[in-house]
Amino acid sequence: MVSKTKNKKVVVVGGGTGTFVVLTALRDYSVELSAVVSMADSGGSTGRLRDQYGVLPPGDIRRALVALSDTSQTLRSLFNYRFSSGDLRGHNFGNIFLSALEKMTGNFSSAIKVASKILNIKGNVIPVTLNNTMLYAQLASGVIIKGEANIDIPKFDPTIPIKKVWLEPLARINPEATRAILAADMIVIGPGDLFTSVVPNLLVGGVAAAIKRSKAKKVYVCNLMTKFGETHGFKAQDFIDTIEKYLGRGILDYAVFNNKKPSALVLERYLKENSHFVETSGLRNNARKTKFISANLLDVGNFVRHNPKKKLAKVLISLLN
Repeated sequence: MVSKTKNKKVVVVGGGTGTFVVLTALRDYSVELSAVVSMADSGGSTGRLRDQYGVLPPGDIRRALVALSDTSQTLRSLFNYRFSSGDLRGHNFGNIFLSALEKMTGNFSSAIKVASKILNIKGNVIPVTLNNTMLYAQLASGVIIKGEANIDIPKFDPTIPIKKVWLEPLARINPEATRAILAADMIVIGPGDLFTSVVPNLLVGGVAAAIKRSKAKKVYVCNLMTKFGETHGFKAQDFIDTIEKYLGRGILDYAVFNNKKPSALVLERYLKENSHFVETSGLRNNARKTKFISANLLDVGNFVRHNPKKKLAKVLISLLN
């Protein structure tokens, strides 16, 4: 435990595995954690539940709940369990559970609160909006793509860059998310799929304004690798430029980058998926305010991931202090 950070409030803005990594990194420190989570997911189990039952997307919420859970490994594994056969094939138990709670309690916020008690979470999980909305993207070619799932797993030419993204219908910030952002001592944006997990939060009306108003330290954590179809050909500067396009310039206090390259063998395997190491060469400080932090954040193993507890946590806690 780090006594200096006691009672300090950290808000993590994002979705998917990126938010899971940051929450895992910080959950053992004496900080008050809140996850403000994207509501744009439309793929897999989540997409089927949205289409069939008209519920809000549970997938990214479930991941954040599990990340903050202080209960048995069995219960955490149950919430992540995915059915492999029958009518429920591809469905995730936790997604079904949250959707059932939403129907039972009458609203998604109440469902999350019930699940939070069951999982005994250390912190708060907050949907960025309670509006049912869909993510759209326009490619540089002019083609418009509907749905997070179709952007995430492209059915278009993955070499064509994304020109812009937006939400339809327009969504407004969840008042609970506003309160958390304004009360924060530090706001961590990312890492995660740039256009499908991170930026969708900034598209929600009132989010960028709340982050700007907040007196918190604002930190962006950049991805380690590019993603074919979403950030194909991106360098670190492109990630920063995209965040600032939707958040505004001069708002970020820090941007954190990994400077440790994976082994040639690991990179070769990722190359088969057209995924490349995010290079930090040529970084420029657009707003002359953002401080760039370069550190070895790489985890060991055959997958290119942030090391949450030893490396990423160390950097974030040092910034918080």
